[in-house]
Formats: sequence, C-alpha cells, structure tokens
Amino acid sequence: MTIGRIHSTESFGSADGPGVRFLVFCHGCGFRCKYCHNPDTWAKPCAQEVTPEDILKKALRYKNYWGTEGGITVSGGEPMLQPEFVSEIFELAHAQGVNTCMDTAGGPFTREGEKFAAFERLIAATDVVMLDIKHIDPAAHKELVGQDNANVLDFAKYLDEKGKRVWIRYVLVPGINEDEATLRKTAEFIHSLKCVERVDVLPYHTLGVFKWKELGLPYGLEGVKSPTKEQVTLAREILKI
Repeated sequence: MTIGRIHSTESFGSADGPGVRFLVFCHGCGFRCKYCHNPDTWAKPCAQEVTPEDILKKALRYKNYWGTEGGITVSGGEPMLQPEFVSEIFELAHAQGVNTCMDTAGGPFTREGEKFAAFERLIAATDVVMLDIKHIDPAAHKELVGQDNANVLDFAKYLDEKGKRVWIRYVLVPGINEDEATLRKTAEFIHSLKCVERVDVLPYHTLGVFKWKELGLPYGLEGVKSPTKEQVTLAREILKI
C-alpha cells in the first residue's frame, strides 16, 4: 500500500489549474526559497499520512463543483518527491474521468535510473503541469533557493518533448528577478518551448512571513517590497506567449 505524506488539502481552488480544483499540498521540499509561503512543509513531521484512495475519496465529494475543466491539483511542498503516491492519485482520478494537475518547481527531476521511470509514470498520468521558474540564471537560482536550475530547465524540455500542457509560474521579486535582462533571458527560454499554454506573473508578497516567525526561522527577504504596478506590467509584457 502506498502511503503519502501531505500537509493539508483544500476543497475549492480557483487559481491552481483549469477550472475549480481540489488541492493536495504535499509535505517536504528540497528547495529553500527565500520567500517560501509554506516553510511549515519543510522539516517538522508531516500533518497527515494518507493513501491515494483516501485522497480520491475525499476529492470526489466535490466533483459536482468542478464543471468540465476542474479536477485535482497536487501541489506542495514538492509533489515530485513522492512520484509513486502522486501517480497513483492521478491514475485513480483518470479512471473516474477527472482532470489532473501538478504544481511543481521541478527540482527533483532526473533522466537517470529508477527515478526517471517513476517520473515518466507520473507525467503520463498528469494532464497539466504548473511549473515554477524561480530564476533563469543558475548562480542566482542557487542563491535564491539553495540549488541551481539545471534540473528545472531540463524538466521543462522533457515536458516539451512529451507534448504536455504546461503553465509557467513566475514569482516576480524586486532586486532578484525583475530586471529587464533577466526577464528577456527567461522569455527566450519559455518561448523556445512549444508546450507552454500560459505564463502567470505572480507579484511577490509577504503574506507567508508570519509562518517563518512562528517557526523561529529568519526570513530570507526581509525588507523586500512587492513589485510596483509598472514592474508587473513590464514582466507580463515580456514573458507573455
């Protein structure tokens, strides 16, 4: 029996894939983003251990609200750290005619060994991938999240090879990734992919800072303000597809 480690679930998500979604937030992440909204998924014991069947049973209670586009989104933390668990959720969902979406930063991806086989199974069962691109520059990416972006960009290329539906998410952080040169380099990469349906520019905010304080963690972007309207408009103009 496959057991998954999750942080929480939400019944109605409207910005986490097509239509209205049932959301599953996985526990654990290999990145340490300086602006992470969910640092409580990092180190402390997970809130729940559940089976894929548990998740599907709970999700299907809300199926009548999903319409023709909605379904189940698995987010995080990082869902790709539990590929077997997420694959089974999505395979069970497909058996019920339910759309599946994964919100990921792509960090765990590799094309090597048994892990690649697990990721192939996962992507085969995923209808839409929401992929976070934190920074296009490897060194700046490592400074921001603790690891470079080689796996992330290779994952995007893999999704393109598979012809998957991909939505890019880009958190716009002043002083980090909002300058025009970085945006244009990011756009060049995104526009090289045929699979990308949309790009969502998400203005950086500090709504999750209280969680860092509750956990006794120093917040990585103390003093950084949200981007201006003009910065957001420029980013959306450059990154649009």
